[in-house]
Amino acid sequence: MRNIVVLLVLSFCTSLLAQKEAGIQFGSYNQYEEGLKVFQQDTTAAAVYLYEYGDNYFEVRNNRVWLITKYHARIKILKKEGFDQASVAIPYYHNDRNTEKVLHVKAITHNNELKTRVEKESIFDVKDSNRWSSKKFTFPKVSIGSILEYAYEIQSPFYYNLNGWNFQSNIPKIYTEYNARIPGNWLYNRTLTGELKLDINQSSVTRNCFSVPDQDIHADCEDLTYIMKNVPAFNDSEEFMLSSKNYKSRLEFELAEYNSFYGAKEKYTKSWNDVDKEFRLDKDIGRQLRKKNFFEKNVPDSLFIGSDILTKAKNIYSFVQNHFVWNGEYGVWKDNKVKDAFDNRNGNAAEINITLINLLNSADIKTDMMLIGTRQRGLPKKNNPVMADFNYIIVKTKINGQDYLLDATDKTTPFGMLPYRCLNYYGRVMDFKAKSYWHEINAEKDNKVIIRTSALLDMESGSIKGVFNTINSGYYAINKRKSLANVSNQEYLEKIENDYLSDFFITSYELKESLSNKKKVIEKFNFEIENFLQDGDIYLNPFFIKFFNNNPFTSAKRNYPIDFGYIRNNNYSLSLKIPEGYRVKSLPEAKNLALPENSGLLRFECKEQGDKVLNVYFDFKINATQYNSEAYEFIKLFFEEAVLAQTKSYIVLEKV
Repeated sequence: MRNIVVLLVLSFCTSLLAQKEAGIQFGSYNQYEEGLKVFQQDTTAAAVYLYEYGDNYFEVRNNRVWLITKYHARIKILKKEGFDQASVAIPYYHNDRNTEKVLHVKAITHNNELKTRVEKESIFDVKDSNRWSSKKFTFPKVSIGSILEYAYEIQSPFYYNLNGWNFQSNIPKIYTEYNARIPGNWLYNRTLTGELKLDINQSSVTRNCFSVPDQDIHADCEDLTYIMKNVPAFNDSEEFMLSSKNYKSRLEFELAEYNSFYGAKEKYTKSWNDVDKEFRLDKDIGRQLRKKNFFEKNVPDSLFIGSDILTKAKNIYSFVQNHFVWNGEYGVWKDNKVKDAFDNRNGNAAEINITLINLLNSADIKTDMMLIGTRQRGLPKKNNPVMADFNYIIVKTKINGQDYLLDATDKTTPFGMLPYRCLNYYGRVMDFKAKSYWHEINAEKDNKVIIRTSALLDMESGSIKGVFNTINSGYYAINKRKSLANVSNQEYLEKIENDYLSDFFITSYELKESLSNKKKVIEKFNFEIENFLQDGDIYLNPFFIKFFNNNPFTSAKRNYPIDFGYIRNNNYSLSLKIPEGYRVKSLPEAKNLALPENSGLLRFECKEQGDKVLNVYFDFKINATQYNSEAYEFIKLFFEEAVLAQTKSYIVLEKV
C-alpha cells in the first residue's frame, strides 16, 4: 500500500510538470488533482496549493510603460479547517496621482464536474489604508474536496512595486513558480530569504526584447525562473520567533536604479552617506534632535548638576520616563513634534526618545539616535539602506567607556535595558557629526525566576502548609512589575491561585519593596493546600508552583530559528518536612540533561535528608537567545522533559 501511495504522489508531481510544460489552462483540472485526499508530506494540512504561477514583465499599453503582474493558483480543500482559503484579497497600491488596477479577475469553485463561478457583482473593493486597497471575493459552494481556482492581472505604474514572490505560505504548496522578464533599464537588488532551497533557479538574457514608441533604442531583458516543489507550510503560531519576514522562503526585489529611454537616470537605492545628509535636514527627526535650548529652559536645573555622569544620566532617564505617557505609537517617519509632546506630557516613541537624546546632550553626555526594526518588523538589511526596515527609535549613549541603549517609553524598564519588542539584534546609530554605523543589541543576561519553598504536612487538618519566596530579576522583574501595576492585590493573588491547584490558597502576601528594585522584585507568600491528605499512601507532586504546564513547541518540524530574545533561568527548590509515622516509599527519577554546547541545562532531583526532610531541586536554563532550526528537536524534547518533571513527578510516602 505504501508503494502505491508513493507512486501516486510521483505521478501527481509528474503530471503537474507535464501541465507546466504544456501550459495549464484555466478552468480545467486532472484526475490526480481531483483524487487527492491527503497531502502525504503534511497529513495535517487542511488545504494545499496544487499549483501556483506568477509572472512579472513590462509592457507598453496606450503609449505608457506598465509593470504587469499575472497570477494563477489552484487550492485543494482537504479539511473543513481549510475553508478560510475561500476568502481572497488582492491588494493594490495607489497614491494621490496614480493607482494600480486589478484586471481580468476569474474564479471558479470545482466540485467534481460542477463548476461554480464567482460573478463580477460578487467582487468588490475595500480601502485598507491611505495607500492600499484590496479587491475581495469569496468562493461559493466550498466543501471538503473542492478545488478553488483563480487568476488575475495587476497593471501598475509603480516600477518599485516589483515585489517578488512568496514561495511559502500558511498552507503547503506542491508546485510554485515565479517568472520575471526585466529590461536592462530597470536595475533591481534581489534577496532570497528562508532556509528552503530552490528546485529551479534559471537566468538568461533575451536580446532587444523591449522598446518604447518613437524610440529606436531596444533594451535587453533578463529572464528569470524560480521554482519550488513540495513546499512546507510556514507555521507562525508557535512561540519564540522573530518576524516571519526573516524566515519565510520568498524572493524580494528592490528597485535600485531606472535609466529612461530618453536619457534620464534616477537612483532609488541610496548610500548611508546620502541617508545621513537627509536626516540632518529632516524636519521630523533631524531638526527635532536640535531642541536643546527648549528643554534646558523647561526642565529642573538639578538634572544637569553633579559630577557623577552615570547618576546624572539615570536621573534624566527617570525624569523622561515619569514625565511622559506613551501613546502606544512608534511614530518614526512623520508628524514628530517633541515640543508639543513635552508640553502635553504625551507622545509617541520617537518623540519621547528624541526628548531623552536632547536632554542627555544638554548634560554634555554624548548621545545619538539609533534606528531599529522591532521584533515583529524584521531584521534590517545591511547591504544597502532600506528605510522601510526601520520602525522604531531608541537611544544610544556612552558613559565612562560603556555603551548603553535606552528607551524611555516604558516606566518599568530599568536604565540600560530595552523593552522586549526592541530585542532585534542590531540597529543603525545615526551619528550626525561623524557617520552612521551598525551597533549590536545585547539583552540583559541576568533573567531569573527563583522560588524557595518550605512546607509541612498537617495531619490533623489534612492540608499542606508552607511559605514560598520568589525573586524575579531582569526581564522577569519587568513583567512582574507590569502584572502588579495592572491589577489590584486581590486580583493578582486570585490569578496565582487559579493558575495552580484547585485547593491552593494564599493566606498572606508581602511585596518586599525594601529589598526590590527595577531589576529585581522579591515577594513572600504563605499558602495552604486543603483537602490533600487521604487514607493510605500519600502521593505528592513537589511542584506547588510551576513555571509552565505545557510544552510551547508542538510542531513536528520547524524551518526557522527559535528566538527567546534573552537568556532565561527558572530555579525551584522545596524543603518538605515528613510527618511523624510516615517514611519515603519512592521518589521521582532524577533528570540531568544538557543542550548541545551547554546552551541549556535541565536538572531535577529529590533527596532525603536524614529521616524527616525531603529536598527537591529543579533548575532549567536557556543559555542562548537563539537556536537554529536544526536544534528544534533538541529544544522540543528539552521542554517536554521539563514539563514532565513538573507535572508527572510524584513523591510517595507510606505509613511506618
